[in-house]
Parts: sequence; C-alpha cells; structure tokens
Amino acid sequence: MLRNISPLLSPELLYALRAMGHGDAIAIVDANFPAESTAERCIRLDGVSATDLLEAVVKLLPLDTFIEAPASSMAVVGDSAATPEIVTEFQRILDEHADIQTSIRPLERFEFYDRARNAFAIVQTGEGRLYGNILLTKGVIPL
Repeated sequence: MLRNISPLLSPELLYALRAMGHGDAIAIVDANFPAESTAERCIRLDGVSATDLLEAVVKLLPLDTFIEAPASSMAVVGDSAATPEIVTEFQRILDEHADIQTSIRPLERFEFYDRARNAFAIVQTGEGRLYGNILLTKGVIPL
C-alpha cells in the first residue's frame, strides 16, 4: 500500500505511468473499445469508470506542454460537432486536476484508433457511456 495514490491505480498501471517517457500517450477507453485487439499493452480495469480513472491518472501524469493538444477524445461518428456528456466531464476533470490548462481535441474515430494503437498503453475501463475514450500525452517534470 502507498499513501496518496488512488486505489484505482493498479500496480500494472502505476508501472506503465512511471515507465512512459515524454511524448508517450496513454489511452483510457470505454468497455466497447476494441482494446485487446488494438493494444500492444492492454491494462484492464473492468469495474472502473473512465471519469474516475482519468481523475486518478491526471493527478499523477504531467501533460505535454510542447504540443497543441495533449488530450484528445473520439469525435461522434456522423456529428463531429457534438460533444458527448462524458467528454464534457473529462474536460471538467482536466480543468480541476491537470497541471496545465488544455482543451480536449476531438479526433475522427479511425484517427483515434490509430493514435491509441501507437499509445504506450491502452487502459480498458468498465465505462458504459458511449465515447468514453481519451488519449493523454505525457509531458516532463522539470527537476
């Protein structure tokens, strides 16, 4: 056991977050996402919501300040201007807990899949809300 670390963060996920380097991405995805067939490294947290996990992760993970959009979501198929309620909640969590201010950039579905495929890890949650997917790009911590 460790202090001040969310119990939602499994040992495997903590290892991945620590092992990631600057510019590496991690995908937090919903229960419908094809994580097992997409990921080289898939971490399953079936009983956890994507929003609860995002809050736990973003408190530890510095976001990249060298790129325009260190947080991306999946755009609604057929209505790219729509913002799903869960993405609004993702943005609220980032606004409250991220180390930098950033807006979530929606990506077309297959672009999101491609970016997730190249992520350091995909974390599949038990999230049932549609479009409950977010990619985060890790930044640096100045020493």
